Amino acid sequence: MDHSGHQEHGMGNAHPGAHGGHNHGAMIADFRRRFWVSLALTIPILLLSPLIQRLLGLEAALAFTGSSYVLFALSSGVYFYGGWPFLKGLFAELETRKPAMMTLIALAISVAYFYSSAVVFGVQGEVFFWELATLIDVMLLGHWIEMKSVLGLLAHWKNWCK
Repeated sequence: MDHSGHQEHGMGNAHPGAHGGHNHGAMIADFRRRFWVSLALTIPILLLSPLIQRLLGLEAALAFTGSSYVLFALSSGVYFYGGWPFLKGLFAELETRKPAMMTLIALAISVAYFYSSAVVFGVQGEVFFWELATLIDVMLLGHWIEMKSVLGLLAHWKNWCK
Protein backbone atom coordinates (compact mmCIF):
# COMPACT_ATOMS: atom_id res chain seq x y z
CA MET A 1 0.00 0.00 0.00
CA ASP A 2 1.48 3.37 -1.02
CA HIS A 3 1.61 5.93 1.79
CA SER A 4 4.03 8.32 0.09
CA GLY A 5 1.70 11.26 0.68
CA HIS A 6 1.61 10.76 4.44
CA GLN A 7 5.00 12.07 5.55
CA GLU A 8 3.41 15.27 6.80
CA HIS A 9 1.49 13.55 9.56
CA GLY A 10 4.02 10.89 10.32
CA MET A 11 2.56 7.99 8.36
CA GLY A 12 5.56 7.84 6.04
CA ASN A 13 5.87 5.17 3.38
CA ALA A 14 5.82 2.30 5.84
CA HIS A 15 2.97 0.61 7.61
CA PRO A 16 1.28 2.24 10.57
CA GLY A 17 1.74 0.98 14.09
CA ALA A 18 4.26 1.66 16.82
CA HIS A 19 7.65 1.48 15.10
CA GLY A 20 10.72 3.58 14.56
CA GLY A 21 9.89 5.84 17.48
CA HIS A 22 6.49 6.70 16.00
CA ASN A 23 3.30 6.04 17.92
CA HIS A 24 0.57 6.12 15.31
CA GLY A 25 -2.09 5.59 17.95
CA ALA A 26 -0.97 8.89 19.48
CA MET A 27 -1.12 10.55 16.05
CA ILE A 28 -4.69 9.35 15.57
CA ALA A 29 -5.55 10.67 19.04
CA ASP A 30 -3.91 13.99 18.14
CA PHE A 31 -6.03 14.38 15.00
CA ARG A 32 -9.14 13.44 16.99
CA ARG A 33 -8.32 16.01 19.69
CA ARG A 34 -7.54 18.72 17.14
CA PHE A 35 -10.82 17.98 15.35
CA TRP A 36 -12.98 18.26 18.48
CA VAL A 37 -11.25 21.42 19.74
CA SER A 38 -11.52 23.04 16.30
CA LEU A 39 -15.15 21.99 15.97
CA ALA A 40 -15.96 23.52 19.37
CA LEU A 41 -14.34 26.80 18.24
CA THR A 42 -16.13 26.65 14.89
CA ILE A 43 -19.61 26.94 16.42
CA PRO A 44 -19.09 30.49 17.76
CA ILE A 45 -17.16 31.35 14.58
CA LEU A 46 -20.24 30.42 12.56
CA LEU A 47 -22.52 32.43 14.84
CA LEU A 48 -20.26 35.51 14.69
CA SER A 49 -19.70 35.41 10.93
CA PRO A 50 -21.47 38.30 9.19
CA LEU A 51 -22.54 36.18 6.21
CA ILE A 52 -24.05 33.47 8.40
CA GLN A 53 -25.80 36.11 10.51
CA ARG A 54 -27.27 37.68 7.36
CA LEU A 55 -28.39 34.31 6.00
CA LEU A 56 -30.10 33.43 9.28
CA GLY A 57 -31.47 36.93 9.86
CA LEU A 58 -29.68 37.15 13.21
CA GLU A 59 -27.56 40.26 12.67
CA ALA A 60 -29.39 42.31 15.30
CA ALA A 61 -29.34 39.49 17.84
CA LEU A 62 -25.71 38.34 17.47
CA ALA A 63 -23.72 41.36 16.28
CA PHE A 64 -21.91 43.44 18.91
CA THR A 65 -19.09 45.97 19.04
CA GLY A 66 -15.79 44.16 18.79
CA SER A 67 -17.28 40.92 17.47
CA SER A 68 -14.81 40.96 14.58
CA TYR A 69 -11.93 40.80 17.08
CA VAL A 70 -13.55 37.87 18.90
CA LEU A 71 -14.03 36.19 15.52
CA PHE A 72 -10.36 36.84 14.72
CA ALA A 73 -9.23 35.36 18.07
CA LEU A 74 -11.36 32.21 17.72
CA SER A 75 -10.26 31.76 14.11
CA SER A 76 -6.63 32.20 15.11
CA GLY A 77 -7.07 29.29 17.51
CA VAL A 78 -8.52 27.10 14.77
CA TYR A 79 -5.87 28.18 12.25
CA PHE A 80 -2.84 27.64 14.48
CA TYR A 81 -4.06 24.65 16.52
CA GLY A 82 -6.31 22.82 14.07
CA GLY A 83 -4.34 23.84 11.00
CA TRP A 84 -0.92 22.97 12.42
CA PRO A 85 -0.71 19.45 10.87
CA PHE A 86 -1.38 20.97 7.44
CA LEU A 87 1.09 23.81 7.94
CA LYS A 88 3.70 21.32 9.14
CA GLY A 89 2.90 19.14 6.12
CA LEU A 90 3.39 22.14 3.83
CA PHE A 91 6.94 22.59 5.11
CA ALA A 92 7.67 18.86 4.75
CA GLU A 93 6.36 18.81 1.18
CA LEU A 94 8.28 21.94 0.22
CA GLU A 95 11.44 20.55 1.80
CA THR A 96 11.21 17.47 -0.42
CA ARG A 97 10.12 19.62 -3.36
CA LYS A 98 7.00 17.51 -3.77
CA PRO A 99 3.98 19.73 -3.17
CA ALA A 100 0.82 17.71 -2.68
CA MET A 101 -2.42 17.81 -0.70
CA MET A 102 -0.93 19.37 2.46
CA THR A 103 0.42 22.22 0.37
CA LEU A 104 -3.00 22.80 -1.16
CA ILE A 105 -4.77 22.74 2.22
CA ALA A 106 -2.15 24.94 3.90
CA LEU A 107 -2.32 27.45 1.06
CA ALA A 108 -6.13 27.59 1.20
CA ILE A 109 -6.32 28.05 4.97
CA SER A 110 -3.45 30.55 5.01
CA VAL A 111 -4.96 32.74 2.31
CA ALA A 112 -8.34 32.69 4.08
CA TYR A 113 -6.76 33.45 7.46
CA PHE A 114 -4.38 36.23 6.45
CA TYR A 115 -6.85 37.94 4.10
CA SER A 116 -9.61 37.80 6.73
CA SER A 117 -7.21 39.08 9.38
CA ALA A 118 -6.33 42.02 7.14
CA VAL A 119 -10.06 42.77 6.75
CA VAL A 120 -10.51 42.76 10.54
CA PHE A 121 -7.69 45.28 10.86
CA GLY A 122 -8.87 47.68 8.17
CA VAL A 123 -8.64 46.30 4.63
CA GLN A 124 -11.94 46.55 2.73
CA GLY A 125 -13.65 43.22 2.14
CA GLU A 126 -15.47 40.36 3.81
CA VAL A 127 -13.94 37.85 6.19
CA PHE A 128 -13.69 34.16 5.35
CA PHE A 129 -13.19 32.86 8.87
CA TRP A 130 -16.15 30.46 8.80
CA GLU A 131 -14.87 28.94 5.56
CA LEU A 132 -11.41 28.61 7.10
CA ALA A 133 -12.77 26.89 10.21
CA THR A 134 -15.06 24.48 8.38
CA LEU A 135 -12.32 23.54 5.89
CA ILE A 136 -9.94 22.74 8.74
CA ASP A 137 -12.65 20.75 10.53
CA VAL A 138 -13.43 18.68 7.43
CA MET A 139 -9.75 18.04 6.69
CA LEU A 140 -9.00 17.04 10.30
CA LEU A 141 -11.98 14.69 10.33
CA GLY A 142 -10.91 13.17 7.01
CA HIS A 143 -7.33 12.61 8.15
CA TRP A 144 -8.47 11.18 11.48
CA ILE A 145 -10.79 8.71 9.74
CA GLU A 146 -8.16 7.84 7.13
CA MET A 147 -5.41 7.19 9.67
CA LYS A 148 -7.72 5.14 11.90
CA SER A 149 -8.94 3.09 8.93
CA VAL A 150 -5.47 2.41 7.54
CA LEU A 151 -4.13 1.46 10.97
CA GLY A 152 -7.09 -0.88 11.58
CA LEU A 153 -6.90 -2.44 8.13
CA LEU A 154 -3.18 -3.12 8.34
CA ALA A 155 -3.55 -4.57 11.84
CA HIS A 156 -6.27 -6.86 10.45
CA TRP A 157 -4.04 -7.90 7.54
CA LYS A 158 -1.15 -8.54 9.90
CA ASN A 159 -3.31 -10.85 12.04
CA TRP A 160 -4.74 -12.55 8.97
CA CYS A 161 -1.27 -13.28 7.56
CA LYS A 162 -0.07 -15.05 10.71
